[in-house]
Amino acid sequence: MENTTKIGMNRTGMQMAPIQGPTQAAYAEAEGPTPADAVALARERSACAAEAGRLGSVPPPGTGRGLLHTAADKLKGHNPEVLLDKLGQRLAYERSGVRLYDAVLAKVQVWSHAGQDALRNDLLAIREDEAAHFQLLAGVVMELGADPTAQTPAADVSAMAALGLVQVVTDPRTTVAQSLEALLTAELTDVACWELLSELARAEGHEAMAERFDGAAGVEARHLDTVRRWLRELLMHEAQ
Repeated sequence: MENTTKIGMNRTGMQMAPIQGPTQAAYAEAEGPTPADAVALARERSACAAEAGRLGSVPPPGTGRGLLHTAADKLKGHNPEVLLDKLGQRLAYERSGVRLYDAVLAKVQVWSHAGQDALRNDLLAIREDEAAHFQLLAGVVMELGADPTAQTPAADVSAMAALGLVQVVTDPRTTVAQSLEALLTAELTDVACWELLSELARAEGHEAMAERFDGAAGVEARHLDTVRRWLRELLMHEAQ
């Protein structure tokens, strides 16, 4: 596996075809979409959005405890299904995070670099934290009497958004640095969503739960710093 950026036979730019390039640009100008096409497309998207149903639903609690929790929260004027939806999202994201780090660790295993052992140790530690956060969330969902194996709507959206990250880190042609960029994107999302989940839990009256989420958000912030530091080090080393 190569880990350096090189000049090669890249023919994607128009400078590689100085004669055909302007012809292609002229054709695009003449035959490309018009402002009217853009208006029509926006109108069609709006119509589809107005007619479409929801992207799944949050299942009702399958236990007596869950039904009691839901009823109590409803009496307080809360919508507990929103919290359960976001809990399902974080749970699915942390599970995916473990798999992302597993994929990058496989690349580091065959990486020829002086920092190989140090990077592997850092990524392994983060991977274990992600797995621990998955267990934390599964436990919280069960404490609420809900089902941690349910795929909530927010979990569906999160999985679709993360699909590109999975494709990047599992592509055998991507370098360790390129894979770290994908992890950086994942960690930026992770930090923001843990903070939001903590705020939501606190607003719903679950102070103890929110404090546990605060701790997880702090751990994720350290993950972000670690990944950013390693990415910077690799890029600066390659540039020099």
